[in-house]
Amino acid sequence: MIRYLYGDQLSKMPKLEEAMFLDRADQFKMRLGWDVEVDGAGRERDQYDAMNPLYVIYEKPDGTHGGSMRLLPSTGRTMVNEHFADILGGGEVRSPLIWECTRFCLSRGAEPRTAAALMLAGGEVMENFGVKHFVGVFDARMVRIYRRIGASPEILGAMGAGKEKISIGLWSFSEQARARVGAKAGISASLSRQWFARAFGAGHPPLAQSA
Repeated sequence: MIRYLYGDQLSKMPKLEEAMFLDRADQFKMRLGWDVEVDGAGRERDQYDAMNPLYVIYEKPDGTHGGSMRLLPSTGRTMVNEHFADILGGGEVRSPLIWECTRFCLSRGAEPRTAAALMLAGGEVMENFGVKHFVGVFDARMVRIYRRIGASPEILGAMGAGKEKISIGLWSFSEQARARVGAKAGISASLSRQWFARAFGAGHPPLAQSA
């Protein structure tokens, strides 16, 4: 199932929280060799995790982490603007209608539908929070994953070549995309909406930035 949790809510589900940060370390540090910090307990966190982001998490039946992504409004601090502006020629992506999606993580042995389930959940956030686009930085390996689940972004800029290529993409979400991604995930539109409603109820206030 999909969980929607703000940073200050993660402690309410410690098993899921622990598994997510451990899987992030496994993916980004061990498998991909990124220059990320891992703490003494083997968890990968960065400065943006301290900004009370919204996490979209695929929870496995045993209560552990299957996959996740992290969302922050582009009106505040983002990785795209602070670390990858050179890909955009020195420009910025900053709009109340655009949120940044980072740390897209899949656990080892994740179900094939996990990536599509996360993208479907991202569509729920966009629709219900009035967000028109997600922006994110991704590497070459993700191109195949996005294409497979029917959620390829518009490319705003790129640098490097081959496996070292880094791109910035902009995602939108239409009813056609919902149907396509939902089919890949094996999740009905009604179930997807039910998971979102369970997290936010009738009212779902916009994401608040930490000072």
